[in-house]
This record gives sequence, C-alpha cells and structure tokens, in this order.
Amino acid sequence: MGDGVVTLFLCGDVMLGRGVDQILAHPGDPALREAYIADARSYVRLAESMHGPVPAPVGPSWPWGGALRVLEEAAPDARIVNLETAVTSGDTFAPDKEIHYRMHPANLPALAVARPDVTVLANNHVLDFGRSGLLETLDALARAGLRTLGAGRDADRAFAPAVVTLSGGRRLLVLALGARSSGIPSGWAATAERPGVAYLPDLSRDAADAVVRHLRRAGRAGDLTVVSVHWGSNWGFHVPREQVRFAHALVDGGVDVVHGHSSHHPRPLEVYRDRLILYGCGDFVDDYEGISGYEEYRDDLRLAFLVSLAADSGRLAGLRMVPLRARRLRLEPASRADRVWLRTTLDRISCGAGVTLEPDGSLALTGA
Repeated sequence: MGDGVVTLFLCGDVMLGRGVDQILAHPGDPALREAYIADARSYVRLAESMHGPVPAPVGPSWPWGGALRVLEEAAPDARIVNLETAVTSGDTFAPDKEIHYRMHPANLPALAVARPDVTVLANNHVLDFGRSGLLETLDALARAGLRTLGAGRDADRAFAPAVVTLSGGRRLLVLALGARSSGIPSGWAATAERPGVAYLPDLSRDAADAVVRHLRRAGRAGDLTVVSVHWGSNWGFHVPREQVRFAHALVDGGVDVVHGHSSHHPRPLEVYRDRLILYGCGDFVDDYEGISGYEEYRDDLRLAFLVSLAADSGRLAGLRMVPLRARRLRLEPASRADRVWLRTTLDRISCGAGVTLEPDGSLALTGA
C-alpha cells in the first residue's frame, strides 16, 4: 500500500484438479464419471494435441506460469482467488453431477505458490466429493496455512468474512457467497448442523440487504470491503438484470468491490458510484485447453485483475488487467493480437466503461 492506495489481485476460477492435478508431483486417482471422458489424463492429452508436450511431472509454479511474475512485479496488498476444486483423495463422487473436480492434497503447493491471502470456496465444485470431501478440503487448506471462506463446517463459519490486515492498521473485509444460478445444489447450503457453502438461493434485494447487514456487524469503520460471488452461467456476455440489481444494492450498502466469477471467459465490468463491479472474471487456471465448441469467447485468454482503491474511501483509483494465455496447461503472456482482441471485446461489452491498451501491454479502465 502506497500513496494512500490499496491494490488487490483478483482473478477468476482457479481449477487445479483433474488434468492439472495429473501433471503435478502427486497425481490423484484419474478416474472420472463424465459422459465422454473417463480418465483425467485425457485432458492432458487434449492440451498436448493443441500445443505440444507437457513435461510432467511439473513443479508447483507451472500452472501459474507468467502470472507469478505479474504478481511479483505488482506486489498487491492482498490476493484473492476462487479455488474451484475439492482437495481430497476420496472417491465419494457427488451424485447427479456431470463434472467432478478434485486435486490431491499433496499438490496444494500449486496453490500456495501464488500466496493467496484469501481462498474462496463458495462455488459449485467444492462439494463434488461430498461433505467428507469438503471437510478434507478445509483440513488440507488449514494445514497448508491457507485461509478459506465461503464454505465451512457450519453456516456461521461458511458465512464468516475473512479479515486481511493491511499496512497502516487498515483492514480488508472479504465475504464469499455462492449463488444458485451458478449450479450450486440447494442441498449444499451450510446450516447450523451441516457443513456446506455460503449459499445464496436468489439475488433479490432482500438477499443483498442481508449481506450488507452481515458485513456491517462483522466490520468496523474504515474497513475496505469485497464481496466475492460465484454466480451465473458459464458462457455468454449478457449479464442478467438480477445480477446488476444485486451488485448495485451491495455497493449502495457500502461494498467497495464486487468480485464476480463462474463464467469461463471475462464478462462486462462496470464502475458504479465509483466502485468496481466485475460481473465475470473468466477462468484463470484450468485444464480446458483443447476443448472445442466455444471458440468465439476465447476462453484460452485469461486476465489478472489489479484493482487499486483509495485507502481512505474505497473508491476505485485504478484498474489494470494483465492478459495471459493458457498453453500447455500453464499461463504465458498473451500476444499483441490477443491483447487487442480482449481490449476490443471488453470495451464493447462493458457497462459504459472504456478499456484501453497500454504501452506495457496491459489493459486499463478509461478514467479510473
């Protein structure tokens, strides 16, 4: 934190399971129960068919690739990621799910290497291996010294915000929620007696008001606040009206950043009342390389979001987005053509927010 500005690193879904897990030092059981692919190693072969051999086993930094240099150079005050993967060696596949993600607990250095301050678990894959898998996930992350939120052993712990201490005695309050619209089954909701996720059954005004009240009880004057929410479908640039209303209600209630994720590619961004709303950050780390069908959305392109806030007010002071590309199951700098495509697309789809391509190759928000 410098010159009265706090910088946050935000990204979309980090999926270190399935094919990514298979190239790390301690691959788990590759068995899958998907309709078309029965072995997680098939996702590695798909990636290799696109861009060449992956030198497995790889070190823990491999999936992050060039993103680690971005983080080192930016030196953000806090790093927030959404881990969309159960961390378990168990085989209790959740019924009635088409896709199950898991990574072996011994591969957690591949998350720790990015040094997240907060690891969000409020998503539609954290219970892919049942409540036993969730409990193992919580235990493994705790042993690794990684702070989690958005899922817990009961509702109080699932809904508890994380507090990140910043320099100068300031605090960052982060709350994570998972919406039904992202595909989270209602039975995954944490209750007073049952482990689960911090579940949002709807995105109504009442639900937003409840979130705001919860944050006010947990926070104190001067806190910066982020609400990280897993919502919506995987594909498409359209943002449903209910998401816009919900995000606006959060900002009206004092939230400084709405960190939306679930979509496999970036969705619009908006500055509302001088606060940043990211409706969909897109995936960040995954094993989707080589999967066809949605090429128009360029889901191979990824963005590292560096959000700068005025420390005394939470107002948006700047947004820098660093484009990366998935290649051989790791992130590398995007080409100039890819950066231009991202700039043009984000500028076109965003809610009145202009996006520019900067001389250093990053994207910036006009006027921020």
